[in-house]
Amino acid sequence: MALKLSPLRVSIKILRWVPLNINYSSLSCASELKILTEIDEKQLSSVDFDRFLKNKISPDGLIKVLDSTHDVNFSVKLFKWASVQKRFKHNVDTYFRIIFKLGMSGMIEEMEGFCKELVKEKCIGFEEGLLRLLDLFVEERRLDEALRVLGSLRFGCCNVSIGVFNALMGLLVEEKKDLKSVLFVYKEMVKAGIVPTVDTLNFLIEALFEANEMDIALNQYRRMRKKGCIPNSRTFEIVISSLIARNREEESMVVLREMSELGCEPDLKFYTHIIPIFCRLNELEVGMKLFKKMRTSNIVPDAFTYGLLIQCLCENVRVEDAIVLLDEMEHLNLLPPDHVFVNIVDGFCASRKLNEAKMFLQDGHILDTCSYNALLKGYCTAGDLCGAKNVFDRMVEMKIDDDESWNNLLRCLALSPGVDKSLEFLGRMIVSSIVPECATYSALVIAKCKANKLDDALKLFSQVCARSWFLDEISYAELVQCLCQRKKIQEAVEVFCYMSGKRCSLLMSSFSFLVEGLCTTGEVETAVRLLSLTNYSGTSCSSATYSSIMLGLFKCKKLDDLSIIVARMFVEGCPLDVEAYCILIESMIAVGRAKDCVVSLKLMLSEGLIPNQDTLANLISILAKQSQLHKILPIISKYIFKYEILSPAMYCTLINGIWNEGYKTEASHLLDIMLEKGWIPDASTHKLLISSSVPEEKDEKMSGCENVHVQDKPQRHFRVDVSQIMSRGTQFLWLCLPSLRGVYIRNSKRGKRSGNTSSNLSSLPTKEWSYTSPGSHAKNVPSIILANTFGGSKMLKWEAVEFLIEGEEEDIQCVRAYILVAGYTSRHTWDRWSKTLSS
Repeated sequence: MALKLSPLRVSIKILRWVPLNINYSSLSCASELKILTEIDEKQLSSVDFDRFLKNKISPDGLIKVLDSTHDVNFSVKLFKWASVQKRFKHNVDTYFRIIFKLGMSGMIEEMEGFCKELVKEKCIGFEEGLLRLLDLFVEERRLDEALRVLGSLRFGCCNVSIGVFNALMGLLVEEKKDLKSVLFVYKEMVKAGIVPTVDTLNFLIEALFEANEMDIALNQYRRMRKKGCIPNSRTFEIVISSLIARNREEESMVVLREMSELGCEPDLKFYTHIIPIFCRLNELEVGMKLFKKMRTSNIVPDAFTYGLLIQCLCENVRVEDAIVLLDEMEHLNLLPPDHVFVNIVDGFCASRKLNEAKMFLQDGHILDTCSYNALLKGYCTAGDLCGAKNVFDRMVEMKIDDDESWNNLLRCLALSPGVDKSLEFLGRMIVSSIVPECATYSALVIAKCKANKLDDALKLFSQVCARSWFLDEISYAELVQCLCQRKKIQEAVEVFCYMSGKRCSLLMSSFSFLVEGLCTTGEVETAVRLLSLTNYSGTSCSSATYSSIMLGLFKCKKLDDLSIIVARMFVEGCPLDVEAYCILIESMIAVGRAKDCVVSLKLMLSEGLIPNQDTLANLISILAKQSQLHKILPIISKYIFKYEILSPAMYCTLINGIWNEGYKTEASHLLDIMLEKGWIPDASTHKLLISSSVPEEKDEKMSGCENVHVQDKPQRHFRVDVSQIMSRGTQFLWLCLPSLRGVYIRNSKRGKRSGNTSSNLSSLPTKEWSYTSPGSHAKNVPSIILANTFGGSKMLKWEAVEFLIEGEEEDIQCVRAYILVAGYTSRHTWDRWSKTLSS
């Protein structure tokens, strides 16, 4: 006959919680039970089951059946069927069995439903039953189930001890569960009116640190005293280690001082945890201070702590102190870790005390292969080939040599001048069935490269590839650079592609060398393809690398591809250097993008980079053609004059361009600066100067005198004394006179002063006087420009110069002297300093 089981309806909606950890109470009936016996459901006798159904149903009988089956679903149906039977009532033991079975099967929702049902039924001893369940789930580390049971306990307003909460929080922290679970337990404890202990707050602080809630964790640490809890050794261990793990060493040192000021005595766990942390940070003084305090407190350090201190001492070349600690370990009968002897040998080798290292091993009767390998490596690093051979021979004699020993010596031989010896030793290795390591091949490759035997180096590299090995960073860079220097660019590309496939990065300088070689030979597209491998291999690109590619693309007139390279540089955060900026500006000039050129120039100058003169000249030229020179006036005034990179031709182009664009004041200012530098403007710039300086009314008068035949009028000489207005800063003297025929100049340092002022030109002493004829610079008015060129072989000393001006006396009032001194132009009326001398 078919058995029909009515379902058990649970009216309470179950909330989902997270894992936990606790202490637990005992349950008398539960202690008599064997949970989850290894009896399969199929082994359950049908006769026993029929007897169970026909006889009077009891909780003990139900428990036996539940324990006899592993089928959880069958157990649930049986439990629900029993619930609706007359004269049957579940007790805490039956609930205990079904809840535990569901929890261990991971059926959390169903398990929580029965927990709430147990609380609702108020079965006798339900609190102890739930606490026992909590205990068992914690023992089995079923923390999700334990949290649901805790929620049911709080749902029934059951009293839970502080020990249960602390145990649950501790296990949650130990299992590194999420912060939400820890806060749930803490909040339930607060709701229950339970005052937290130091252990409670320690668990909370540790969970906050694990969740990277640094500020909240430190705030909880600062508020511990307000909550009636004094921080203990575990508190400081948590805070200090967490701060150091997050690179906040300075704050950890503050907390360490607070620990000392508070008088908190660290325990063994604190020392064994914190001392190694400071050793790894190379904070040797702090570690030694804690170590001395540890011994003062009669706490015996373990071998691990000794070993890390010895390692840190050796890394700081304090080998004598390390040996003292090693002696202490022997007195305490502590077995030194394997690395201790290696650390001491490394310390001796780092301080160039190779003999002391050898005597340390011999006197201590140390026959450790690793220690002797460290000694052998020390001799090799020091370049002592003879000493390295002696150590190696002793290792072979004592039969403690291994593959590393052979490879160390072979690398030393490979890097020594005698390459042939390394090949002989390599043959000896092969005969001895010693397999050369990858590092050994790397050393041999370097040796071949330095000996200019690149074909042999490539053969060795082929053997490396055949074994699917890869070279180290130094030999890799050396091989690529040597291949490029010997113009074997394709071979270098193949090496780069193979090594990149192994995710080996190439040194930035070597990759730049390779790219430059490709671009020089016109293989720009290959260079661009190699860029795609840099991200995969971790190779960094310098600005010089990108500049080489940009120059190659510019020469090939692939300007669109050039823009893509620039965009890649911005994405990767690679700054543009001077060459890259100049190539970018030149490419924009080539397509007439004057506006973008100005933007690039501004950006370049803002980064302190100065364009070369060719690029700047081309930029000024295209801006002049497009009448856009005024756009770079602010840049010119702010940067260009500061670095003085404009040539005279650029000045003239700028002056004429911005004058024609209507910026006459700025043009005049540029002209003044040009003249201040001692540079003579070209003819068109001269014309601008004269037209802006000579008054229009005087121009008309001068132009009216253009066709006057002055040779019919009597000629006179006028001696001019300009010593009052001339100085060493004077650069130009500009004379304009309608009847000007010429100027005689006499420098007192070139000849004796004759005092001859005769009007007869032929009577002037020509050896002492030099004659300058006028030109038509000022609107066809005869004029003369006298330049004082500092540093030249014919420098005029203005204070010692006399002028004899040949012209008409009646025109003396028309003479104007334009004197350019120290960057500004002053115009003076001639008769203030002139004197007429009669013949």
